[in-house]
This record gives sequence, structure tokens and C-alpha cells, in this order.
Amino acid sequence: VQTTALMATIATCQGFVAPQQSAAAQTALEMTSRRDALATSFATILAISVPSAANAIDACPKGSKNCLRQTWNPPSSTSAADAASQLRDVLNAYPQEGQEDGKVDGGGYTIISDSDGSFKLEYRSSGKGFFAKSFNAGKPFVDDLVIEPNGSSFEFRSASRQGDSDFGVNGKRLSYIGGLLKEKGWTGVGL
Repeated sequence: VQTTALMATIATCQGFVAPQQSAAAQTALEMTSRRDALATSFATILAISVPSAANAIDACPKGSKNCLRQTWNPPSSTSAADAASQLRDVLNAYPQEGQEDGKVDGGGYTIISDSDGSFKLEYRSSGKGFFAKSFNAGKPFVDDLVIEPNGSSFEFRSASRQGDSDFGVNGKRLSYIGGLLKEKGWTGVGL
């Protein structure tokens, strides 16, 4: 339906009506001003193609025990570039050997992308634990951390790629990162 309406408004903007339209549809199209047709076209295109900033990061599945979302705000006087720089410094300060003697993220992490305040990282378990050996052929479990700017705040989503539980690993990771952000004056929402 949206595609048909969009095609009809574009046809009107170009000054013609497609011959397969009914007489009522032709009359409705002929009565639409080009300005109204353009406004409708742009609104439709935006509604279809532009994701909402509030939904920049996928929600965690309902009842998930291996996915967390948080929102962090830099101090109000911080520019977007400075906030991204502080965030980058905090992410790089995370211990490559992990936490708790390697029980949390013992396989290290990799920054996959860093662009305009958006970050994607992969964290790996050591692969030495019982579950990695028994259920993952001794390979490390991989978690993803995605950070996206949303206005003046930053949305965080830390999630395991597989399994039903992460035994608190995503929470420990975000707590560590959050502690470093708090030292820089950032505040968290919904923690």
C-alpha cells in the first residue's frame, strides 16, 4: 500500500497519472498539489528508510539472561568529539587479559569498528572453562558490545552470541566500563 501511494505521489509530481488508475484515483491524484505530493513522498520515504535514533541498537530479547542494554551520558559541557574520545580511551583501558584472572573476557577483545562515536567490539572467553570445553569444542565464547550515539547520550548493548546465560559476564564487563566512565563524570541511566 505504501509503495502504491509513493508511486502515485511521484507520478503526480512528474505531472502525469498512470493510465491504469481508476477514474476516482485519477481525480484524487489530479487534485493533489505538487507541494503536498512532495511532502507526502518525503515523509513516506523517511518513515520507511530511516531508523529511529531511539532504536539505533536492537533491544535485548525479552527475558534474556545474556544481553544487557544501558544508556550513558557524558558531562553536559562535553562536545560530541570529546565524548567519543573519552569513550575510546575507556574502551582501550579495559584489560586485554580480562577480569578476575581471566574468568571474564580471558581471551581478550578486538575493536571491530570505531567511527563517529559508534563502536563495535568483540570480547572472547578464554575457552578453557568447562562450558567452552564441553559445549563449544574448547573454542572461546564470543560476545558483542555495540555502542551508538543517541543525541547527547550513548546506547550500549552487550550480548552473548550463543547460549541462554552468560553467568553475569556482560554485566561485569559493563560495570567495569561504567566505573571508568563515572570517573570521567559520566552518568548512567537505567542501570
